[in-house]
Amino acid sequence: MSILFDRVAFIGIGLIGSSMARRIRRDGLAREIVACARRQETLDKVVALKLADRVTADPADAVKGADLVVVATPLSAYAEIGKRIAPALEPGAIVTDVGSVKGAAIRDLLPALPSNVHLIPGHPVAGTEHSGPEAGFAELFEGRWTILTPLPDTDRTALDKLTKLWQAAGSKVVTMDPEHHDKVLAIVSHLPHLIAYTIVGTATDLEQTLQSEVINFSASGFRDFTRIAASDPVMWRDVFLANREAVLEMLQRFNEDLTALQRAIRWGEGDKLQELFTRTRAIRRAIIEANQA
Repeated sequence: MSILFDRVAFIGIGLIGSSMARRIRRDGLAREIVACARRQETLDKVVALKLADRVTADPADAVKGADLVVVATPLSAYAEIGKRIAPALEPGAIVTDVGSVKGAAIRDLLPALPSNVHLIPGHPVAGTEHSGPEAGFAELFEGRWTILTPLPDTDRTALDKLTKLWQAAGSKVVTMDPEHHDKVLAIVSHLPHLIAYTIVGTATDLEQTLQSEVINFSASGFRDFTRIAASDPVMWRDVFLANREAVLEMLQRFNEDLTALQRAIRWGEGDKLQELFTRTRAIRRAIIEANQA
């Protein structure tokens, strides 16, 4: 694979950022990688793992000379990061992100950035419940979707270049309107996480003896919920707040469906239960057929 960028700067280098850095380094997609993080402990791990050629705690220092800047922090940090990196950005640089809410990324980054750089928000739909630079791996994006949400006036050459990077990382790339992205992700990602946090939270509020039995006799369903609920709490706090309108809309729909299900169970309406379970089973089969299981 040929070199796509001279210098890539990562602002934040957790699971997603470190996985990108690993893939870029492994396949020679950039000449140099710079990593930026607030905590010295994180920077020390990056050095030990040899994920970057240079590390710094200063975002402005990190982006100097970079032709690609990847913002990979929690969403609540975007506005401040935009302000700090703006004066140091190279003309023509591409600024992208990996966050789960694209409307918020545009709202917080675009006003701060100079007009001579290209903001192309992105979202790799991939991840695990683990976090930190040590959690990343080069194959994370293999066969997964990456959604890019370019602005109406986005430079086509810059978009093509970023698309090639994600394709080289193993992703299937699609472009989408930011608002549409946020609605889609509210149902396929954000609401499931909210439900998982709630169910596990309910279990932790049970009386002690029942709680211990829930843990000891956890079946696969509950184990799956605990895996999702183990995700980075800061990141997910920001996701729910940044995408509140879409999440609340989907949560309202879910509540209505849950009420209908509650009614069917109360009145012993087995045919309605079976109809629902048959429809939802088909969705699972479709996910498997799409290689997204």
